[in-house]
Amino acid sequence: MWCTYQGLIEVFPLTHTLSLKKGPRILLGTLCLLLGGLGPTQAGQLGHFAPAVPNIRDLVVPDPGLYFLQYFVSYHTDTFKDRHGDKVNSINAGPATLEVEADVDAFIIAPTLVWVSPWKFLGARYGAQIIPSFSNTSVQASLRTETGFGVDVDESQFGVGDLYIKPFWLGWDGTHYSVAAGYGFYAPVGKYDNGDADNIGLGFWTHEFQVATAWYPWESRGTAVTLAGTYEIHSEIDDVNITPGDRVSLNWGISQYLPLNKANSLLLEVGALGYSQWQVEKDSGSDVNTQFNPKDQIHGAGGQIGLTYVPWNALIVFHGVQEFSAEARFEGQFFTLTIGKGF
Repeated sequence: MWCTYQGLIEVFPLTHTLSLKKGPRILLGTLCLLLGGLGPTQAGQLGHFAPAVPNIRDLVVPDPGLYFLQYFVSYHTDTFKDRHGDKVNSINAGPATLEVEADVDAFIIAPTLVWVSPWKFLGARYGAQIIPSFSNTSVQASLRTETGFGVDVDESQFGVGDLYIKPFWLGWDGTHYSVAAGYGFYAPVGKYDNGDADNIGLGFWTHEFQVATAWYPWESRGTAVTLAGTYEIHSEIDDVNITPGDRVSLNWGISQYLPLNKANSLLLEVGALGYSQWQVEKDSGSDVNTQFNPKDQIHGAGGQIGLTYVPWNALIVFHGVQEFSAEARFEGQFFTLTIGKGF
């Protein structure tokens, strides 16, 4: 009964990473125009995988069956950190001081289909996933000098984001553990035009390799301690000679189910979760600005609460994550609501 809901999805072709990326691109690109066009200027590119989005038990393979999950994700930030982890409030440009203001909001809808076969491969359950995404992103950024001259940007668009497919997902189980390994890729089907502020897709392919594990101190599996690692390899961005550097993410979580009735048919889940993500290789290509090509990083932690109704094989889960210790990227808050049903 406990393990029926232990893992429903890995998530998710991150349209919101576009919003993270284009914020600094607008800020620094606008500065480039004000100073007369000094060549391609950009912040470091981000990847597709967003470690703040998965729920605690999402990264291990569930029991055989067909699952549908609906993810609703909200992200907000008004803070951009430089390569040293300091908040950027202004940029000195010769005799002028350019004050920096940024406001990034994203809302993502990700309907998710997960299938786990009743047969085994190499002693493991075999599963697969497909996740289209839809995003309503808005970016507001402003650069202005002390004399009041400047440029404002306010862009918003709703549309299709990049597509995630995981054709290979294996899960092994023991009395006190679960282990999962899988490969997935992100296809750049979302709207992307080089230089546009209202892009929703990222404009490049990503190969993703992931290993996850869960430890259950008791046979009931009511308690789970999870750990997962994700590695991303990216292709060259469309219409520009830039290949984003490889990235590694580490997810952790502690989850506890608590029965709310004598029949144990209604379960409350409470837990804590967090992550760290590092860019392990710098962006490459002739269009990379070598003077601003840092390897970024971000960390986050938060809490989770959910309800599982066993007779319906259904759940609803909410979690929030506060980011901290960012370098060369935005730092904000994620909120994720998941509604799931097994068949």
